[in-house]
Amino acid sequence: MKEYKLKYGKGEQSVMLDESKVLQIIDAVPGEKITDLKKAVLDAVRNPVGSAPLREVVKQGDKVVILVSDITRAWTRTSEYLPIVVEELNNSGIPDADISVIVAAGTHRANTDEEKKIIVGEDLYNRLKIYDHDAYDMDKNVYLGTTRRGTPVYLDKRAVEADKVILTGGITPHLFAGFGGGRKSVLPGIAAAETINHNHVMALSDTIGGGINPDTCLAKTWDNRVSDDMCDATALLNPCFLVNAIMDADGDFYAVAAGHWHEAWLEGTRIVTKQQGVKAKAKADIAISSGGGFPRDMNLYQGMKAYVPAAMALKEGGVIIAVLECEDIAEPPVFFNCFHYDDLKQMEQDVRDGFSIPFYVAFYTCCLAERFTIILVTRPENFEKARKTRAVPVATLQEAMAMAEKIVGREDYTVNIIPHGMATIPFFD
Repeated sequence: MKEYKLKYGKGEQSVMLDESKVLQIIDAVPGEKITDLKKAVLDAVRNPVGSAPLREVVKQGDKVVILVSDITRAWTRTSEYLPIVVEELNNSGIPDADISVIVAAGTHRANTDEEKKIIVGEDLYNRLKIYDHDAYDMDKNVYLGTTRRGTPVYLDKRAVEADKVILTGGITPHLFAGFGGGRKSVLPGIAAAETINHNHVMALSDTIGGGINPDTCLAKTWDNRVSDDMCDATALLNPCFLVNAIMDADGDFYAVAAGHWHEAWLEGTRIVTKQQGVKAKAKADIAISSGGGFPRDMNLYQGMKAYVPAAMALKEGGVIIAVLECEDIAEPPVFFNCFHYDDLKQMEQDVRDGFSIPFYVAFYTCCLAERFTIILVTRPENFEKARKTRAVPVATLQEAMAMAEKIVGREDYTVNIIPHGMATIPFFD
């Protein structure tokens, strides 16, 4: 027997397992962190992928718009690298007066002034014009055309009218777009609600009752129609440059992708795949996945991302054990309020009729609970709410394992362990 420890909030949970039953600890090997961010950013923008250097892309007199992620993507630490990008623009003949920033919030709420200071840093907040995108005011969005999949593309007028548009943000695996970053700054970032909804509903199957589209999934960039459609919309705007951060499991800078809005982003996804991807030996009967502790497991909306690699490393009908403390399990309420359905087909119909990311994530969670048994190791005060999500709550990992053994019902069961479930991508031959 061997003790296995997994992060849980600011502490940990442990379990004693027969070592012979553990197929693999699926965990990426940490890479070297960036120690000189300014050097890394300047190297990236001066030696870009698929593009001339940033200083050659812009010219004096250009009105430049920079798209930045909103406060929900604070993990990208835009305030630390954006000043370096702006300085490069300044040194290329673009004064502050010709630079404006649009917070690419999609359908999220507007950001407060204090949040904008966090996003871009207080210095740039005081120097540059900063606007919130409004997805619901059609007078502030203009029509650029229609994608190959029939999505009408309405984008923020200020970006469309700019001479040059620069995308910023971060690249990380995404539940249905494959990866974040890149083209997502445009769609959903500065797109109208109609455009966003038309695109996002492609994450569902073509027919009612079909549930999740299997091709719109984590870490998939090829034949992913949600991502392809986002690229079509972005091509209509044709941003001049991209700067995207890539973070490690600790939230520190790992790499900077810069250059052509699509080619540099695609190269960034390859870096993330190499960074987070782990070749898995085989699918197991039980998959134990930790969110990686605080702050990643503060709530279930973010924490359920640890379910996804567990499902990827699990036999159909197996058991997911998710280790998530969830000190504020029901945040945001708009997510938790979606768990009131007895009929999954009706839930799917309602997601199609009124798509939102929290609603989709709730539906995705319920779909996983149809395929697998989900045991949630969490605080006892969370039990009632956890049951609403179709999970079976327990207080300890040891208790969860005992329950999983009974569900599998065989002595020869196997286990995969994923210590950083929100920063790991299992791959199989």
